Amino acid sequence: AAELGGLPLLVTLLAAALRLPGLGHPHQLIFDETYYAKDAYALLLVGHELVWPDGADDAWLAGDPQPTEEAAYVVHPPLGKWLIALGLQGLGAETAAGWRISAAVAGTLSVLLVSLIAQRMFRSVLLGGAAGVLTAVDGHHLVMSRVALLDIFLMLFVLAAFGALLADRYRGRRRLAAVDPDAPLLWRPWPLLAGVLLGAAAAVKLSGLAFLAVFGIVVVLWDLQARRAGGARRWGLAGLRDAGVAVVTVLPVAALTYLASWAGWLRSGTGWGRLWHESHPAEGLAALVPGPVRSLWQYHLMSTDFHTGLDAGHDYASTPWTWLFMGRPVSFHYESFDPGEAGCQVERCSSAILDLANPVIWWAGLIALVLVIALWLGRRDWRFGAILSGYVAGFAVWLLFPGRTMFFFYTIAYHPFLILSLVAVGAIVLRAGTDPQRFAAEEVRANRRRNTVVILSFLLLATAVSIFFLPVWTGELIDYEQWRLRMWLPSWV
Repeated sequence: AAELGGLPLLVTLLAAALRLPGLGHPHQLIFDETYYAKDAYALLLVGHELVWPDGADDAWLAGDPQPTEEAAYVVHPPLGKWLIALGLQGLGAETAAGWRISAAVAGTLSVLLVSLIAQRMFRSVLLGGAAGVLTAVDGHHLVMSRVALLDIFLMLFVLAAFGALLADRYRGRRRLAAVDPDAPLLWRPWPLLAGVLLGAAAAVKLSGLAFLAVFGIVVVLWDLQARRAGGARRWGLAGLRDAGVAVVTVLPVAALTYLASWAGWLRSGTGWGRLWHESHPAEGLAALVPGPVRSLWQYHLMSTDFHTGLDAGHDYASTPWTWLFMGRPVSFHYESFDPGEAGCQVERCSSAILDLANPVIWWAGLIALVLVIALWLGRRDWRFGAILSGYVAGFAVWLLFPGRTMFFFYTIAYHPFLILSLVAVGAIVLRAGTDPQRFAAEEVRANRRRNTVVILSFLLLATAVSIFFLPVWTGELIDYEQWRLRMWLPSWV
């Protein structure tokens, strides 16, 4: 209960204050909201996605959504759209807040999670608060929390799974210290929860599978190290036994969670491809698999071809290597106004929603990432390796598809690990010159004050930069010249 008070709670309130007000502006289906909001509405109606007629966006914005009865072929699993549907169910489709509220809640919850995770990893309330503040005020996270896209839900489930695996790491070491280090650890609820969460991540976007794979490897390495450090005589065998137990428990839980997200499609009988098995009789062992599940498998084979082969051009497409430097952020919304329009009182006004991270946070985060890699190689601190695992899982998967159309906003999935990289460097700064065995008590106190000032100064700088960029993150009406002033790089336009 104590961990839920203080700074983590305050930064969560800050996050909510930035994400919830004005959520209904603009009253438009911006960027891919035109797909996901309408898909969510169809899920509420029939349990699966539907085809929408020409002019459907105009009818939607007029408060008269009218899909056809034809099932639609879509390429993303349904869970993220079901979460958007919760907002539509609660607030209705008449207001844009209805299709965006779920994303705002997910973004706000992730601020609380990253704050608590950082506080636990680095045993510092200040650093936990710093992680929360940096997440709350960053524009990339803010924008993705205020639009009805899927990626914010993917990030939330990945982050929550990471937190669950951290909890298991701490719990497992306490248990091994209290019993025979060779004894099996059969009941491990935290990895089971992580399995549910990673299954949910994949049920939002299939790229969540990369986190399942990488986190699985990390947990095996943690278990091996724990057995060895605990003095197990056959630590390798014990660690592999732990891995075997995890495989036969966690993976089925993740798979069942993923399958459950398709319940609406499976129950409908009218979803796209739902009856494929009826015209394609099974042969051999495949006959043991229920027909609807075979149809779902075929659906996934087709969607996998789409994901790996997508190469349509787009003005805001970018490559993973440019994401490192924020080379091509995505413009979700832009409108230009003449004097007298929409309250414009100057020669020309702009209203923009640009998925642009806070440059100080993003570019400092890149430097921090390089330092974390060096520190992990030099110190073998498990915390640095854990942070890198999340970043690698989110980033490296896209390197496998160099010709695919990709966008900067995919990076939100591993955004928490960039923040944790900054906090990891902050932890080193905070403890510099505070070893009581090397410094006098007065020096230790002075160094602690200095280090705290450095951390707080960075937070103030990041916050000031966020205040400067806030208008182009929230669609505020501003002077066109003010908008141009915020486009620091030509590729941001």
